[in-house]
Amino acid sequence: MENFKDNLLSLWNKIYSFCNKHAEIFTVLGLAVLFYFIFFHDIGSYSLMDVDETRYVAMARDMFNSKDFMTLFLNGQYFFEKPPLYFWQECMSFALWGKIDEWTARFPVALLGFIFSFVVYFTCRKRINRRFGVFTSLILATSLEFVMLARYAILDIVLTFYVGLALVCYFQVYFCQENHKKFYWWAFYVFTGLAVMAKGIPGIAVPFGTVFFTSIMAKKFKEVFKPIYILPGIILFLLIVLPWHIIMFKKYDPLFYNEYIIKHHLHRFLNTANNEIGRKQSFYYYFLVVLWGFIPWIFSMIAVFIDKIKNWKKLNYVSKIAHFNFNSFDNLHKALALCWVTVFWIMLFFSSSSTKLATYILPIYYPLAIVTGLMWMDYVDRKKHEKPINLSVQIFGWICVIAGIAAMFTPLFLPAQLNSDIAEIRWFSLICLIVLGVGTLLFVKYKKYIGVFVFYVLFMTVISAFATEEFYEVDYKFGQEDLVTFAKYAKDYDYKISSFGLDRKYSLLYYNDEKVDYNSHENLTPESVKEDLAKDRFVVIIKNKQLPEIEGKVDYEILRSGRRYTMIKGK
Repeated sequence: MENFKDNLLSLWNKIYSFCNKHAEIFTVLGLAVLFYFIFFHDIGSYSLMDVDETRYVAMARDMFNSKDFMTLFLNGQYFFEKPPLYFWQECMSFALWGKIDEWTARFPVALLGFIFSFVVYFTCRKRINRRFGVFTSLILATSLEFVMLARYAILDIVLTFYVGLALVCYFQVYFCQENHKKFYWWAFYVFTGLAVMAKGIPGIAVPFGTVFFTSIMAKKFKEVFKPIYILPGIILFLLIVLPWHIIMFKKYDPLFYNEYIIKHHLHRFLNTANNEIGRKQSFYYYFLVVLWGFIPWIFSMIAVFIDKIKNWKKLNYVSKIAHFNFNSFDNLHKALALCWVTVFWIMLFFSSSSTKLATYILPIYYPLAIVTGLMWMDYVDRKKHEKPINLSVQIFGWICVIAGIAAMFTPLFLPAQLNSDIAEIRWFSLICLIVLGVGTLLFVKYKKYIGVFVFYVLFMTVISAFATEEFYEVDYKFGQEDLVTFAKYAKDYDYKISSFGLDRKYSLLYYNDEKVDYNSHENLTPESVKEDLAKDRFVVIIKNKQLPEIEGKVDYEILRSGRRYTMIKGK
């Protein structure tokens, strides 16, 4: 028996020694497994979502099939709203996998999320240490909005990827040897150019705004304009940005100028009188977005921030600001200062725009992850910020427990149909929330703070990998499922589609793979419906509540009837 114990102990020591010796390999492998489940698992198992997924993927499919890689079209019309880099990446995915479907559409964005999480890890490991790299990369990869959009085939993760790489290169300037700086500067210009080709003005505004404010803070403004940095950098930037823009100006001037420059860049930002975009929100809109977009890490950030404010005088922040000297900081505090200025600029820039969508703010999560990564590493390793973070964990834990318990009683206060729709996700959410809540409360009670971090990471991994499909399915049941079914039916039976009041429901376009006649609700009259039904091989899709407007006035038969929509054809 004693020999068995000794042998077992010896084996364990050998395993531990081997793992410790090859810690980097096992760290990378562990992160790769987690990142796979976060970004890739089951991304092809659910339909593309209205509005943006179905719209952009339909455009990429048209580009791929037509082999016209310069001009973008939406439903047969010129689309001058965005540059083409996202669509080029989609086409490469279609070519790589040899098919066009949900998996190949989402693969490029998932890949960018996967790669950038590793970029954050390796950068933080090199400049600080491996542990900091692990904390920071996992926080970024498990931030709610970053997770959502890295599994969603739209442009914002592409912009975030190239903006993030540009910022990574720029930050390295403050830590690398002098003879290496020029390479990071040139790479900064390259990635900024690619960011512009991903989404236009934000691609240049975020990186260069960050350079402007941080260089002033660090008193390195003159360094930005060194000829050895700026001249090759500008050439590289222009080589990336100019060719496509010149081609488009030559082919479609003045239409391209009016649509791309004036309407979709200047008017979107300024919201001038001629702006037709809308999407106007209050100045503090993105503060609210970050509150849910940075779940579950936002609770600890808020708690620590409030604690710092409460101890403003005690910690003598006024004196520290007055004697601020960036160049006296160690690498860690330099990184923090750079990140806070970057957060400030990103929030200011997007908040100043009159056109606001929740997805636009995505680049902010990279610098926030670095700040939060340091905070959690200090909390786990040194018990720093113990009181505020413990309080935030307890609040979040009890919210999860209460929400999980409340989910048990939804049949008592939700309509029967709605309760049926959410049945599967309800039980999944119930179990996850209660386990997360109870687990984190116990870890805090026994001061096992690494357990809290692990629970947060695993919770978001499970939600991303296994619950995304369920959440999407719930959304489908409120209308899009009808449209996807109708579009596939029309494709199978070679029907063309006309619709009323469904101008942004691009699932009709994508899943039918034919041009759709989108009519506004105002154009819905018995005469207009008769006219469309009289066309060869045409069907009309309208909302169920619109049927009374044509009842008894139009001779039609119902092909398919759904929860919110009905598809009809002429008799």
